[in-house]
Amino acid sequence: MARLENKTALITGGAGSIGLITAQKFLEQGAKVILVDLKEDALKEAVSSLHSENVSYIVADVTQSAQVENYAKLAAEKFGKIDIYFNNAGIEGVVKPITEYPEDVFDKVIAVNVKGVWLGCKYVLPIMADGGSIIITSSVAGVSGSPGTSAYNTSKHAVIGTMRSVALEAAPRKIRVNTVHPSPVDNRMMRSLEAGFNEKDAAGVKSQLEKSIPLGRYAEPSEIADLVVFLASDESKFMTGTLNIIDGGMQA
Repeated sequence: MARLENKTALITGGAGSIGLITAQKFLEQGAKVILVDLKEDALKEAVSSLHSENVSYIVADVTQSAQVENYAKLAAEKFGKIDIYFNNAGIEGVVKPITEYPEDVFDKVIAVNVKGVWLGCKYVLPIMADGGSIIITSSVAGVSGSPGTSAYNTSKHAVIGTMRSVALEAAPRKIRVNTVHPSPVDNRMMRSLEAGFNEKDAAGVKSQLEKSIPLGRYAEPSEIADLVVFLASDESKFMTGTLNIIDGGMQA
């Protein structure tokens, strides 16, 4: 039997690279999936690319409590339950020293990456099926620092606290709550950050970052998705409150 047979999954940031490939793998493992993201055009394209009758979408801003409450309610109504919640939506902000970092950008990063995660747990947890799984996307930036990305680092550290608190609150219902911590991933976000570090030599930035990873390369979105599938499945049924680092050895 497929690993996620008869399970339903909700994915925020569903039109992004990690969200989309995770949706594909969830579907391959038998789950029904709902994607949540900010832009309907991107969601329509994502759903179309998945070629499945078992996927649908909801447009929502994860920073707005009414919209989060609504997507949770609609997701539960669509498939009757929510077994898996991949709380994944996030943005990178800009690359600037803290003394020059724009306060409005900081506020936006915190709103999406921290408040969005917190609101998601607040409204999805009450309607999740007992024995379910919540997976929150953090980053290696959630366990270490880097210059120029103070807002992003702050946000990715913060969601660990959310995860740990919710893991304890959800444990009586056998709902597991864990974070994933990717290294740089070969996707749009890293193209943005590379250019932010050095607009004139983004390729050089990528090369230097790859040299900082013992396995010598960025992660592929599909590799992060494989870890998420494991955490979503019953194979991880005794794991909760954990930080799952997938970084090619960066933290070694």
